[in-house]
Amino acid sequence: MKYALRPVHPEEAMAAAAIEEICFPPSEACTLPIMKERVAMASDSFLVAVEQSRGHMIGFINALCTNEDTLRDELFTDTSLHDPHGKNVMICSVSVLPEYRHQGIARAMMQEFLAWQKKQGKKRAILTCVPEKVSMYASFGFEDRGESESTWGGESWHEMWCEL
Repeated sequence: MKYALRPVHPEEAMAAAAIEEICFPPSEACTLPIMKERVAMASDSFLVAVEQSRGHMIGFINALCTNEDTLRDELFTDTSLHDPHGKNVMICSVSVLPEYRHQGIARAMMQEFLAWQKKQGKKRAILTCVPEKVSMYASFGFEDRGESESTWGGESWHEMWCEL
């Protein structure tokens, strides 16, 4: 399967929200109205993977930028906190449809995303993940900063940083 990585298109918010709904529990998934805001306000920090043969989205990384040094829960629901000139990029979600997992797509997306954000002058990428995903993100170049203060979706999270 061949896929392409590219910035999100304005009309792709619904496809992204549908993937998010599949990849995350309801308490954590981004809603369609918020996804529409992220696409509209932060397209410069929203990368998608598209299967070339069928032309449909199979995964994405979306983020908001800020000068803050920790990913707080409000960033998941309040897109007004996005500062396009912020030094840090807060990754809100990394999603790959289940049937496309274990093919290196998330790794390729992350490599492209981090290089793209570095070119935009960002200093650090920050994300939170459940404990069982720490080793995966560590293999992508992120450092585990320990348990996060986040309680998003009622989960226990680890905060991870990647210096760009």
